Amino acid sequence: MKVTSQIFLSAFILMQLSCFTSKITAQKNNKIKVYTTAENTNLKLSLSNDLISKNNTKQQKNTTVSITVNPEKTDQTFLGIGGAITDASAEVFAKLSPKKQQEFLNAYYDKNKGIGYTLARTNIHSCDFSSDSYTYISEGDKELKTFNIDHDRKYRIPLIKKAIETAGGKLTLFVSPWSPPAFMKDNNDILHGGVLLPEFAPAWALYYTKFIKEYEKEGIPIWGLTVQNEPMAKQSWESCIYTPEAERDFLKNHLGPTLEKEGLGAKNVIIWDHNRGDMLTKRANLVFSDPEVSKYAWGIGFHWYETWNGGPPQFESVAKVHEAFPNKNLLFTEGCIEKFDASKYQFWGNAERYGINMIHDFNNGTVGWTDWNILLDQNGGPNHVGNFCFAPIHADTTKDELIYTPMYYYIGHFSKFIRPNAKRVLETTSDKSLLSTSFKNSDGQLITIVMNQSEKEVLYSLENQTGRTTITIPAHAIQTIVY
Repeated sequence: MKVTSQIFLSAFILMQLSCFTSKITAQKNNKIKVYTTAENTNLKLSLSNDLISKNNTKQQKNTTVSITVNPEKTDQTFLGIGGAITDASAEVFAKLSPKKQQEFLNAYYDKNKGIGYTLARTNIHSCDFSSDSYTYISEGDKELKTFNIDHDRKYRIPLIKKAIETAGGKLTLFVSPWSPPAFMKDNNDILHGGVLLPEFAPAWALYYTKFIKEYEKEGIPIWGLTVQNEPMAKQSWESCIYTPEAERDFLKNHLGPTLEKEGLGAKNVIIWDHNRGDMLTKRANLVFSDPEVSKYAWGIGFHWYETWNGGPPQFESVAKVHEAFPNKNLLFTEGCIEKFDASKYQFWGNAERYGINMIHDFNNGTVGWTDWNILLDQNGGPNHVGNFCFAPIHADTTKDELIYTPMYYYIGHFSKFIRPNAKRVLETTSDKSLLSTSFKNSDGQLITIVMNQSEKEVLYSLENQTGRTTITIPAHAIQTIVY
């Protein structure tokens, strides 16, 4: 009888193991989806489950890289991915036919037909990517009695409204000033740097609130704002210099209290809004360690242009801020490929720059990622100082054509699949030949992005608590695995 019981128990255990194995296999076969974009192929965000190895056990022996995902260990909460809706983008959009306009809107903001942007930035009056310099008041109007946003009603506001509608009625939008009006600065010039004169700090703080309120009257909710775009750069275009102490004091004594007084205290304020660099020692420590100013600051924004002098991206700066102030948020607020050259529309290295930066930024604690112009013309503009650059999508306005660059698809590998409120999932990658990052959407779905910069395809294994899958990634490719 004892023997019979042991035989029965052994059979039961084998049956359970068989069911468990079948469950894992079924999950692998039925639930995992691989999407690929690769150079010198037709793969562009293409479903490519044929790259999943059919005989995992045999192929696993040949893998050179393993990626192990631990969905029980999570980090930052994901805010979104998107791009800047500038005057330039809006002016180019207005030149397209209605058919091409809808194609463009779907390409960015429809999560099924396109790449599902959920984040946006726009400028408070003019920036370099405007056709000319302008403000919302008459020059010298320190009481802001002439304030109006009529300029933006022609191109920019209509595009933002259409983007919100295409995105399903919601778009997380933050706003940034490039410079106060000329009379408020010591150089009496909206361009070429200069600093805000102390006597105009109250008026300039009120200017932000008027802009926010006017946009919200138009039905455009403003989620947040940055204090100043690139506060350490004297540019030939709209710019204004703030030392760390000056930015701290303006937020503490003027902008923060004015937002509260005007009923806008819930808006999310972002400091710095400049290159990664020394943002911990030069900005974050000063602001976030002071309770009287930190209470106004949601987080810190950064750009990627610290490489302008030939140095490497300073991703460690992002990690240091995240480690020092885990309760504050990191947001990538701007990046683009500089120096427009139409012969490089399809240059793959531009796309790989995006992939490298996005993966490292997310792995170091960044909650959201904002590209620069969503659309530019065949000249890389318009831009009133000739500072032309690339966008993920260009329009040839002479032919009514849209030009999709590889950058668009690389960004899409993140924005289409990682959704707001996802949690970044901790993972380990056994070899630096592949880059990867992972997120867990609020519905429990796991997303892993893998990037191969090498000249050869790589066979790798993706492993989590439910099993192990072997996948091939082509040379110079990016993949999103949904499981």
